[in-house]
Amino acid sequence: MSCHVAIVTDSTAYLPPRMMERHGITAVPLTVVLGDQALEEGTEISTRSLAQALQKRRPVTTSRPSPSTFAATYRAVAESGATGIVSLHLSAELSGTYDAAVVAAREAPVPVRVVDTGMVAMALGFCALAAAETAESGGTMDEAVMAVEKRAAGTSAYFYVDTLDYLRRGGRIGTAAALLGSALAVKPLLQLEDGRIELLEKVRTASKAIARLEEIVVERVGGAEADIAVHHLAAPDRASALAERLRARAPGLADVHVSEVGAVIGAHTGPGLLGAVVSPR
Repeated sequence: MSCHVAIVTDSTAYLPPRMMERHGITAVPLTVVLGDQALEEGTEISTRSLAQALQKRRPVTTSRPSPSTFAATYRAVAESGATGIVSLHLSAELSGTYDAAVVAAREAPVPVRVVDTGMVAMALGFCALAAAETAESGGTMDEAVMAVEKRAAGTSAYFYVDTLDYLRRGGRIGTAAALLGSALAVKPLLQLEDGRIELLEKVRTASKAIARLEEIVVERVGGAEADIAVHHLAAPDRASALAERLRARAPGLADVHVSEVGAVIGAHTGPGLLGAVVSPR
């Protein structure tokens, strides 16, 4: 990058590898603990292996990167020529990743601005892209951070899960805990709100929940120029069909990304996840 501001994020941004390479974005991996094995997301565990483990009810937990992992990343990025780093991560309400980055930033060889985006998945990925594009155009660290904050403020994330059990086990369910007593009787629609997973609506069937998810996204886009990401876990046909319907109903969309979430998010949502991120430009 001509401005020498480098962008670091984490593996839960779920950016396509080619996009990360094109924009010079570095992702620090979180860890999935499967039984007695600690495996790095993105390189050492596949979403298929995760889905199989969850379906067999094997114990699955997740872990943040260590401060030493962040420190090594910051050193490597500095050695590649960066004179400043913007390090932006998933919501601190969901993970200790941000805290680990803050600890490492204190000893980094170049200035590091660590940002809690309050986002996750491509909601985080779109923020990383905004920062990278700002840096590529000659923006300063402060300008890259402002681009992140602006993108995060306008971005919404909604998702459907087949069951709340995985979110309950991982302690990520927030006020949606009120649903637990009737989890088998409803299909919940959830949203990311103030960095936390919150209940949006209760719907009686999976088909009605997905139809309602589609309506919410179309309403959220309105006539704006926006990027959309459709995420899933072990539900590729469901995700592709939703993306096609959104393209047809919101023709002004800038980009529509369809991707399977990684093992870290999948461990907390379970197979059948269908999510949509709306990020106005």
